[in-house]
Amino acid sequence: MRRWRVPSAWRALSLLTVTTPILHTDHRSVTDHRSVRRNDDQELCALWNDPAGCGDGPASQPRTAVVTLPPGQRRIEGFPRFGAHLARPAPTVPADPVIEIRGAVTEAFDVPLATVDTLPRRELTADFHCVAGWSATGLRWEGVSFETFYRSVIAPALTPDTVVTHLGFRGLDGYRSIVSIQDALADDVLIAERLDGHPLDGDHGAPARLVSPAQYGYVSIKHLCRIDVHTAETLPRVSPLSDLLFRAHPRARVWAEERNGVLPTWLVRPVYRALKAPLLYICARGSGQSRTPPPRRMDRGSG
Repeated sequence: MRRWRVPSAWRALSLLTVTTPILHTDHRSVTDHRSVRRNDDQELCALWNDPAGCGDGPASQPRTAVVTLPPGQRRIEGFPRFGAHLARPAPTVPADPVIEIRGAVTEAFDVPLATVDTLPRRELTADFHCVAGWSATGLRWEGVSFETFYRSVIAPALTPDTVVTHLGFRGLDGYRSIVSIQDALADDVLIAERLDGHPLDGDHGAPARLVSPAQYGYVSIKHLCRIDVHTAETLPRVSPLSDLLFRAHPRARVWAEERNGVLPTWLVRPVYRALKAPLLYICARGSGQSRTPPPRRMDRGSG
């Protein structure tokens, strides 16, 4: 007689009711008043897609995680140049690059990248998920934990009563993203200067870039040159059409498929996917590595 079972109700309920951490920031510390696991969405996805755990197969079947990529993503070979810069070449890197710190700090100041190099180093192997639906897997980043940078450099420049809610990141190419403080201070967020054992090139964000693997790629600003400290959420100025089609989601978490801040996922997913191939071609034309885009094979993921 075949036996069937369903996932633990308590486990599912505990995952569904996890709340977002609330962080209050002052010049001394960053206090997380609630704990949160960044892989909750991934665990839920695996739970409900696991035949042995969800009643879709015999109980004796071993539990395996069906989901290997976030929803709607497909694996791509290599790590292509991609972004709003299209075919424009990478920006010129200053001889002595700095990261400007502006906004709700006691006084604006600049941090030379040479100073960033003196902070504790970290390596991180992670996947990169583009909102257009492709994923580059197993990338090895090297740099400084952003939490370490924040505690060592930015937090001492805040007044005791300053409550930071968001950080704005800007690149030499003019692109910017707004990130909530809880996402920016997650354990896997880096200021990266090296990729797969080599210094970053122009295609991938030289001299330094933000890397936030749990969020879509548009959060991970390339050519990082400025960080704005905010005490309230602010949005970049965009045209009405861009605001509708490409509005960034406030969290942009890949496992929750938070692709767009206005339109539903079921609507934007096919639109973004249709734009993927032409944008890959156009962006490759501005690559410093090759003027001719190489053919790329797409593997089917969970989408």
